Amino acid sequence: MCTFLAAVLPLAAQPQGAASAVPDDQQVMVLYERCLQLIEASGVASPELGRAGVPLAENMRQTLESLKFLGIRNPQLHYRFMTNLRAFVLISDTVPKPVPFPEIGRQQLAELRDNLGRIELYFQQQIASLQAELRSPDRDETARYRDANASLTAPDPKNPRVVFLGDSITDFWRLNEYFSGKDYVNRGISGQITSQMLARFQADVVQLKPAAVVILAGTNDIGRGVNPAVIQNNLTMICDLADLHKIKVILASILPVSDHHKKVNPMWERTKLRPPAAILEMNKWLQALCEKRGYTYLDYYPIMAGADGQLAPNLADDGLHPNPSGYRIMAPIATAAIEKALGPSNPAQPAGRKRRLF
Repeated sequence: MCTFLAAVLPLAAQPQGAASAVPDDQQVMVLYERCLQLIEASGVASPELGRAGVPLAENMRQTLESLKFLGIRNPQLHYRFMTNLRAFVLISDTVPKPVPFPEIGRQQLAELRDNLGRIELYFQQQIASLQAELRSPDRDETARYRDANASLTAPDPKNPRVVFLGDSITDFWRLNEYFSGKDYVNRGISGQITSQMLARFQADVVQLKPAAVVILAGTNDIGRGVNPAVIQNNLTMICDLADLHKIKVILASILPVSDHHKKVNPMWERTKLRPPAAILEMNKWLQALCEKRGYTYLDYYPIMAGADGQLAPNLADDGLHPNPSGYRIMAPIATAAIEKALGPSNPAQPAGRKRRLF
């Protein structure tokens, strides 16, 4: 990643085209679609330009499909689209055009240049965000729970401690309201990905000496376009650490997402960044890992999904995070999984052999 940043910083620092508002993640995907439409249309106005731009347009089309599948937080793919678009704009300046050149063709090329400027501004913002993340003194937020961890008393064997590790879905869950009287410790941090949870596993899980850990992770990785193999490696290492310290592992499925609330807020169109197919594939891997290692698989997916396979609209208000109704459905499923992982609290002792009296 550092090598990639070094290579693209000169490009990112010099945006071209008209100065305009920086598009957000959803808007830039619409811009990409529009650019492909404009390139195709420009080939009608100038057949020679159309022929010259075919390989570039195909590269952009494939890159856009990769972004849809892998997630939008993938700077390499944005860079690929941007450089191919820039090459097309440069070609459009050099390829001879019909005389007279249609006014609609001029307008299309002008819009392409403007879109290129907006895309470069977006890319510059993405690179700046990555740089800030790399420079952060505590990018994994290992200090978030430092004071809370220090104030915890030793766990009571009669009331086993369970740590809930995760992202915002865990962070927003008021465990004491749903699991009264239990020593359940919330160590979720909003926005985190699996690599960050791995980095703080020692401080936020192992040192708390829990009997079990409930791990709900992966949705943000998918949303940022993290390679599935990287997600799986991170989760495997988290589980290895738990095994090393004799902590029972409960792996939760990634929750479904939905687009049901996008009319309220366009940013709540969730399936573009978190494709259901990618979530289901990761859940399949999680379940297989549980079966292979003897972990407990906590399957939230079927109880949270509606008839269309997306997160039921009554269980979340933004298509991603459960609302109180969603957490009420999740709680008993989590309880059952924890009880299964920990086993009977007071297993029956075998009766001693009675001695015969003479």
